[in-house]
Amino acid sequence: MAAVLAAAGLLVTGMTAAHADTTPTAATATSAGSETDTPSLVTGLSEEAAGTGSAADAARGHLKAKKSRYHIADTSAKDLTSLGTTTEKGGKETVRLQQRYQGVDVLGGQYVVRMTKKDGKRTVTGTSGNYFTKLKLDSVTPKVSEKTAIQRAIGAVTEQLGGGLLKAPAKGEKPAKGGTLSGKAEGVTILPQGDGVLTRQITVTGVNPADGTPVKQQVYIDAHSGFAVMQYSDIQTFGATNTATGATDEAAAGTTDASTTATPPFDVVGSGTRYNGNKVDLHLYKGSDGTYQMLDYGFRTAESPYSGVLLKTYDARGVDVSAASGAWPSSVKPFSSATPEFGADATDAGAVDAHWAANKVYAYYKNHFDRKGIDGNDGFINSLVGVTANGQPYDNAFWDGSKMVYGQGGGDYRTFSADTDVVGHEMTHGVTEHSAGLVYAGQSGAMNEAISDYFGNAIDLEANGQSMDDPDSGLLGEDLCTTLSPRECALRDLNDGATTSKNFIGVSYRGDNGGVHLNSTIFSGSLWDMRQDLGGDLADKIVYRALTAYMTPLDGFTEGRAAVVAAAQELGVTKAQLKKVKSSFDAHGIVPGWETALGIDTDTVLSKVNVSGTGVGAGGGKYAVSRSNEDGSEPYSVWVGNTSGKGTPEQKSPNNGNYNVYASTDGKNVAWVEYGASAANLHVRSVGTGVDKVVFGIGANVSGLTLNGDILAYMVPDPYYGLQHVWYTNIKTGVTTQVNQSYAVATALPSVRDGKIAYAKMWYDAASDKYKLGVEVLDTATGKTTLMPVDPNAVGVGQTALTDDGVTWIEDGDATDTGQAAVKRAALDGSGLTTLTPESGDGSLYAYSLTASDDAVTVTTLPPATSWANDTLPKLYQVAADGKSAAQRMSCNRGDQVYAAADTGQRVLWLDGTTGYTNLVKRDRPAGRC
Repeated sequence: MAAVLAAAGLLVTGMTAAHADTTPTAATATSAGSETDTPSLVTGLSEEAAGTGSAADAARGHLKAKKSRYHIADTSAKDLTSLGTTTEKGGKETVRLQQRYQGVDVLGGQYVVRMTKKDGKRTVTGTSGNYFTKLKLDSVTPKVSEKTAIQRAIGAVTEQLGGGLLKAPAKGEKPAKGGTLSGKAEGVTILPQGDGVLTRQITVTGVNPADGTPVKQQVYIDAHSGFAVMQYSDIQTFGATNTATGATDEAAAGTTDASTTATPPFDVVGSGTRYNGNKVDLHLYKGSDGTYQMLDYGFRTAESPYSGVLLKTYDARGVDVSAASGAWPSSVKPFSSATPEFGADATDAGAVDAHWAANKVYAYYKNHFDRKGIDGNDGFINSLVGVTANGQPYDNAFWDGSKMVYGQGGGDYRTFSADTDVVGHEMTHGVTEHSAGLVYAGQSGAMNEAISDYFGNAIDLEANGQSMDDPDSGLLGEDLCTTLSPRECALRDLNDGATTSKNFIGVSYRGDNGGVHLNSTIFSGSLWDMRQDLGGDLADKIVYRALTAYMTPLDGFTEGRAAVVAAAQELGVTKAQLKKVKSSFDAHGIVPGWETALGIDTDTVLSKVNVSGTGVGAGGGKYAVSRSNEDGSEPYSVWVGNTSGKGTPEQKSPNNGNYNVYASTDGKNVAWVEYGASAANLHVRSVGTGVDKVVFGIGANVSGLTLNGDILAYMVPDPYYGLQHVWYTNIKTGVTTQVNQSYAVATALPSVRDGKIAYAKMWYDAASDKYKLGVEVLDTATGKTTLMPVDPNAVGVGQTALTDDGVTWIEDGDATDTGQAAVKRAALDGSGLTTLTPESGDGSLYAYSLTASDDAVTVTTLPPATSWANDTLPKLYQVAADGKSAAQRMSCNRGDQVYAAADTGQRVLWLDGTTGYTNLVKRDRPAGRC
């Protein structure tokens, strides 16, 4: 559990403690874990169900009758609510039950009971899932109001999205009043960490102010303190881009019009030409206006096993992806043609491929597993084809909870419906949502992606008559490109040989939702190997059964293996076949204790601090960092220690149930923010002995603390303009000031040294009718401000760092937005401008943030993720303060390297996710080349 749910961050890779690795035998096998007394997997049962009535009643009756095995105190419908029952041939029934604690849903608390029904009697064959027996909450009544929780959630998402450069709107545009994000309270949820963490779940939607792409984040706000303890994107994409997010489209699910209210057999078989030049049949509807529309009603024949309105393909060209993922765009209509034969326009738009492939995906699930569509109930299957992003190509596709959305390609890419495995992938996300419900973050998210890849590939091979013996048969997205070869084009390869020991990457929710794409081929590769060994028919049945009858929302790789092995046994595989199933996972390193094989080249200062997104402070030989217990259930407290790693760290913040975060230190004092139900209080305390002092309090979010001497600077969001503002407090006098009194001027990314504050600044210039960017230095003693020599045409400025003789900053002067940015420095009066790393050419970096000592500047890089890989994650590079040496890698660790904090000399500390836990690590000098 800790592996999946740790505080919005890096601890997303460890094995879920509620499950133990198991290799079930033909006889009854039971496995349990350390966080619950309820077994995670029971197989080989043949016990008459004790309950009567519905399948759910029978399932609950079994759990009650076998209380000594399951340890579930209350099996009533109040605390075990039914999520539904699926039935399969042979009388198989699978009941999914949702755990509730004192009437509140437990995230991922889902238990499955498998039964067979014959002659009116039910027999239980096995159980699996997560039921958390050790929850112990004094109250399930939130102290934080919905209004405050929404404000805090929006602030948390704003901080996450705006953690890099400050960028100005295009000429003629202005920041949106009220900001670009909104929040909706979804209810109260318990995170099953330790005794349980009561949260308010908030869905934050809107537009990313940095790049205009849509946002949908699930944010869990601690219900007692108001701090965002977990957040992740709720979009389920095919590609590797990390900008798009989706939203459940309730309107689309219920959309009807004159063309969708008719009844069969209004099905016309027309035709169209796919991108690959093949002419294919299309099931169409002839509307009252005489046009033929891409609405597949279907009829019960050998060719088309459908009954009722199912497949609808809409023209979304010219619709921005943000409009397509938050609501049903009113302008879209089904693709149509004057004749049953669709022409080149429908081909180029990707409509023919999308409509034809959706038919093939439906037929695959119907013919192989007797599944009725995505939701198992023949609900509408909607596809929006051709969306764009800010008027530019959108090279991705996603499932948003009710429909598929395919981006209009550009450059090397066709529209993303051009490859059948993309369509199969997205529709399978829907199948997973309506079965196992694997949470789209960390290992469970990687399994979600892996299963979509597996079935997307299987459907692609079947629909296009491709053999698994083909060297390119394991590729996904290989048909999307206009000029590149399949292998050059493919976004992933199921046959890439990825293993946990060589390829698993520990990454925060901020990056790829905790590695959902980065780590997916480790699991999908295991399934692919199994398919090669057992053949497609048997392997597909095993994986489908594991998904729909064994897996539950928070399962990780180890639990996924156990589910597949158990499903194979249930389906009656031979001993030789079972050995192949197990060896497939062995070959990819999914074995007990695999996490311990992940190596690092850094010194671990604190292990398993179990937090991310809360920063690291360093200076004067001391560090300050937030820390929780190993399962992440304890509210964060601030600890101070020696950057050398010697000695024992000391807790400096109170441990009163609130969250103490964003710590900063200059070696003499430590400062932090304490999040409470109604206010965020700023504390300062000596790193030695001394009294904890509250120097300021505010109701809004506070982040980006930086302390030096008597000056504590920080960022406060302005909800009206959606901008950040830098404030500072003199910790000796208690006086608090905003660096610029105009709320229309954005200031961000501060640093402090010797009574001076440097920060990035954005302001409106009436003469040029555009927003300008700069770096400004404020002398707090005199009030004098000095602008640094930033290029007047710069499109972005980033983190500042004051040193003994100047200020360093990031500057992006490239309007083409390649992602690279220069690192520059100047004296405090603006003289002596020096480029430490160029914006382009040799030595350029994808500079995202920086930290500096008097001797060295350490830059965090974040390359654009055109394909998820280790080198697209945040990495650290160091360059001499005078720019006379080339930038070198600070560490060769392959996981996330975030929140770097410079101490003295070349020493840098940061939060590292390589091992699968959030560790505070350090290096005293660069590693060089990696």
